[in-house]
Amino acid sequence: MSLKKHLCPPGHANMGLGLLAMAGFMAYGFLLIYLRDFAPGKEAWVAASASGAHFEAKLAHVHGNLLAFLNLVIGYLLIQLPYPPKQARAISVLALLGLLMPIGILMEVLWHVPPLPVVIGALSMTISVAWLGVLTLTQAKNPAFSKNH
Repeated sequence: MSLKKHLCPPGHANMGLGLLAMAGFMAYGFLLIYLRDFAPGKEAWVAASASGAHFEAKLAHVHGNLLAFLNLVIGYLLIQLPYPPKQARAISVLALLGLLMPIGILMEVLWHVPPLPVVIGALSMTISVAWLGVLTLTQAKNPAFSKNH
């Protein structure tokens, strides 16, 4: 049995996991709103929110939704346009690894995990976006790629 049979085509996992990550980080945003506006002791939370763990918690929320959105865009492009399959798969995986960045930020805040997942996620997403940009520009000369797009 081939592993390929069990993998989503490039782009589909980005769309599905991007939507799930966005839902999760949106829910996390509601928690942050609760802590800021309604929780007992909210004044102390607000006073400490510009630095340290509170600031990092907000970074995780913002970057989580940004990287989830980037996965949606990348997934859509990988599904809609005829990129070379091996490159599309690699870009897809790198974009998904990009979600390690906001997850790593949360792990730092909650469990004091070293920032390695943050760095891996940031580099992976940056490489995937740059690679997809270069690939899109080079593929634009291909008639099959630019037809009706």
